[in-house]
Amino acid sequence: MYLSVVIPAYNEEENIKKGAPDKVVNYLKKQKYSWEVIFVDDGSSDKTTDLLSVFTKKEKRIRLIKNPHQGKAATVITGMLAGKGDVVLFTDMDQATPINQLEKFLPWIGAGLPVGRQSFDIVIGTRSGRKGAPVIRKLMATGFVILRTVFLRLPLKDTQAGFKAFTRKAAQDIFHNLIIFGQSGLIRQPAVKAGFDLELLYVARKRGYKIKEVPVEWNYQGSQRVSAIRDGIDSIKDILRIRWHAVKGDYKQ
Repeated sequence: MYLSVVIPAYNEEENIKKGAPDKVVNYLKKQKYSWEVIFVDDGSSDKTTDLLSVFTKKEKRIRLIKNPHQGKAATVITGMLAGKGDVVLFTDMDQATPINQLEKFLPWIGAGLPVGRQSFDIVIGTRSGRKGAPVIRKLMATGFVILRTVFLRLPLKDTQAGFKAFTRKAAQDIFHNLIIFGQSGLIRQPAVKAGFDLELLYVARKRGYKIKEVPVEWNYQGSQRVSAIRDGIDSIKDILRIRWHAVKGDYKQ
């Protein structure tokens, strides 16, 4: 199998009814390569699971994995480790970055690329300007960039876009070697942790994987799951935790 697309889902009833999963599958059906879509439900309390269960019956190349509610990080990890494709991509259900942006990734990742084209282990989407995002989100993003540069030395423009592709080899290695987000327990509130992307990219660089940044379309969708104060504090804590584990030498090369 060439491509696995992993889509985490937590209380996504509205986006499912709007046809977000259909957009992904309809796009993939037009491609010549083999593919699968893996929905991972994060213990949703609405009709997400029921709707996705019905959706999977439409196409044998779609799978649904049901997780207890552990947050987005654990949900993404489950799907990425379950992916069977040579390339494994995770993307958001709301399709803030449309699935067709995948076309910009594939010429850069994995084996079998044209002669003269450099191959990368990981390709991540970068957003420009955060069009449509509230001012507070833009200010948070700026502060986040400063902190991650100072403490983690990640030479990347945008670590947080929910559109990232990995070779299967890199995915299996990286997601098995996360420390902070490698172990998750049950939670009550929604949890979208900025530190998750930071840790996986930090581990990727530590283990010598080559990362390519590619500009992608991004449309602000709005989310009640993002809290400027709570998420800002959590982000600072996660950056310091990653730095602490790095200083201790916990991240093996």
